[in-house]
Amino acid sequence: MIGISADFDPVHKGHVKLIEKGKEIGKETGDEVVIYLNKGFSANHAPFFVSYEARKEMALKAGADRVVPIEGLHHRLTLAYTVPIRIAMMIEDGVVDYVDAANVSTPTIIKHAKKFAKKEIFSGIPRNLPNRNVIRWFAVNEFLYKKYKKKMKFHLIPELEMGGKISGREIRRAIVENDMKIPPEVKSLLPHTTTKILEREIKKGNVAPGRNLEAITKRMNTYSRSSLMQIAHLNADAINSIIKGRVYRQEDQIWAAFRRAGYGPVLTRLAISALEEDISKEEVLHLIRSYEKKGIVPPDQTIEKVIERSWFVAKKSEEGFKSSEAHQKFMNGEKIKDSSPLAFDAGLSVRSFEVDYLKDDLPANIYVDQNGLLACELRAEGKKIKSPLKLPGVMVTYLRLLLDSQFIPVSARVIKKARGIRIRIYVGKSN
Repeated sequence: MIGISADFDPVHKGHVKLIEKGKEIGKETGDEVVIYLNKGFSANHAPFFVSYEARKEMALKAGADRVVPIEGLHHRLTLAYTVPIRIAMMIEDGVVDYVDAANVSTPTIIKHAKKFAKKEIFSGIPRNLPNRNVIRWFAVNEFLYKKYKKKMKFHLIPELEMGGKISGREIRRAIVENDMKIPPEVKSLLPHTTTKILEREIKKGNVAPGRNLEAITKRMNTYSRSSLMQIAHLNADAINSIIKGRVYRQEDQIWAAFRRAGYGPVLTRLAISALEEDISKEEVLHLIRSYEKKGIVPPDQTIEKVIERSWFVAKKSEEGFKSSEAHQKFMNGEKIKDSSPLAFDAGLSVRSFEVDYLKDDLPANIYVDQNGLLACELRAEGKKIKSPLKLPGVMVTYLRLLLDSQFIPVSARVIKKARGIRIRIYVGKSN
């Protein structure tokens, strides 16, 4: 089987070249060309311009033999997780040859990919590397060889240029800016079959549905800090920026909130998608763990490793190291004796009359307040009680790192002790 993984939003002449290369290989091997087509959200976490059904039709008209949907991933996980999942799926399906495009030579791609494959780290690939997503695919393909004892053979073709690199984003933008009509210069980039399907879909009003702004703005305008903390891919800075920027009505306001929090475009799209679909950290954690059990998630990206890294950095920070230095030490394989605590207690600062409302095992929601301090919110008998958390410095750092991991859920409950009331915090669990 010959595989191509794509968004095809829409299919342009560069995509046709991929399919033609696949067909060329198929003539020798007798295999079919199968498109693994993203559905729901694109690989870069955005809603699609053209529906899955129309893009599937475009791919088949362009010469593909079959189309397989890939869904449920790109509004929940980063590429560092979705690429291993997609490659594993293709290998398990029997894909032997994989076709992609790059503007640099295959040896250059392999040279860079080997470094990441050796370290088994597929996140944080530098932006200045050419075709870094192709590099990631090469590296992950090598990593998964350990599991499957086989890997896909990569076939790279040059990226098609017609007065410059063909960009799906620019094609979509040109159509929108031309009052939803396909400009002649865009038509020249599209196969006739794509143009025909696209014009039909535009006429039906099926193109560019955009995001569900009502759902996104409702959550951004009404959710409390503790509720937003349950949403995947929102860290404390993003949450405080969201609260500070209320009220939201338009998409540019939403993007501005994430820019203020230091989010880049890709992470912003993922965070907005998580908000749109109300994706919880717990949901993402369970999804990652399900693939961990299958041996698909790289060791450095497992839930346990993320927690372990947070504890290591917290302990090293206590010794006086900068977070960046501590992180590098962890990446270099340095260990500490203490294992990561998965449950620990924090003190409260509540008024005397509030104590009576705090029953044993009462759920508490952890969040970071507007001043950057760790706090919890409790609801009992119609009362909302908020309190800062009292923790040693190392535990403050540890908990803050966990909250900012963007997909490690943290839950808490009231514990009554002889010395008074405490909040027991659980790592990797939600209330």
